[in-house]
Amino acid sequence: MQYRTLPHGGEKISIIGLGMGSIHHANVAETERTVRAAIDAGINYLDFVPSEAVAFEGYARALRGQRDKVMLQVHLGADYSTGSYGFTTDPTVTRREFEARLATLGTDYADFGFIHCIDEDADFDKVMNGPTWEYAQRLKQEGAIRHLGFSTHSVDIARRFLATGVMDMGMFSINPLYDYTSESAYGQGEADDRAALYREFERAGVGISVMKAFAGGQLLDARQSPFGAALTREQCIQYALDRPGVLTVLPGVRGMDDLNDLLAFLDAPASTRDYSVLGAMAPQSSVGACVYCNHCQPCPKGISIGMVNKFYDLACLGDAMAEQHYRDLKVPASACIACGHCDARCPFGVRQSSRMQEIAAYFG
Repeated sequence: MQYRTLPHGGEKISIIGLGMGSIHHANVAETERTVRAAIDAGINYLDFVPSEAVAFEGYARALRGQRDKVMLQVHLGADYSTGSYGFTTDPTVTRREFEARLATLGTDYADFGFIHCIDEDADFDKVMNGPTWEYAQRLKQEGAIRHLGFSTHSVDIARRFLATGVMDMGMFSINPLYDYTSESAYGQGEADDRAALYREFERAGVGISVMKAFAGGQLLDARQSPFGAALTREQCIQYALDRPGVLTVLPGVRGMDDLNDLLAFLDAPASTRDYSVLGAMAPQSSVGACVYCNHCQPCPKGISIGMVNKFYDLACLGDAMAEQHYRDLKVPASACIACGHCDARCPFGVRQSSRMQEIAAYFG
């Protein structure tokens, strides 16, 4: 397992996390076995929004005796009053349900307390200017919530959360379908704007936990994919992990088979993870923008082209830390000899040799 560091706190978070939206398809024993196997494999970041309350028992059993091995992402606004998942902005229901979830899991704290599923300005205003937010802040002060976070599908709402200055993690849907098409209501925002948002997360030091990495399975099926071709799990996971700000990807699992499919990513060769095929699928408006995929590698001078581009994009937003990271690179953009190797290999049509000159000039 590989781990990435939470900017606000320093915790090491596994790049593969565990989503639980589909675990209700498994029985109690299978749920317990799956969660335990995930923890044994080094997965330490677990979401807790199953679609059905029947998943609670197996999940809780799996955590007994190993709560300290994992970080739990528990949501303020997930409502299981009916036995099935729902969401609420009612502060009384929010508090009751949140406390019930902690009790169900046999814990007195959530590593991450998430303001849940806010996609409308009216809901944001109600929750963030009322008792729910006051409750969340109090729990943070008391230690019952270690880190505050949020989940949304909206670029604009994500920016409103980032503007509070107190968030440590945000759950956001990231995949090529949402980033490059308007085929889904879950993928709100234009491609360039969504790409800019990910850089804003990183600049703010707010991590991203990725939901819907496979677009609900749509990207894995050529008949359903808007690109007319299927992508693999490995390609989708790598795509999400390459976005700025992303710490972990949390695909939903239905049991051990799905978990094993996810863990296969860790041993997959670079050729299997390579999503450069998207260059032929993405809209023309996206051509010419570096997506940090590193398909242009290797550089004969040893320039880490994707990393150089990422630090440059962040520095242009005023991120002083990104500028320092650039200056710490062993091989800067100025080492480019304009051989054209990267230009010929870039699936998104970026003239990297020209961009290296631009970046070298920017950093002096």
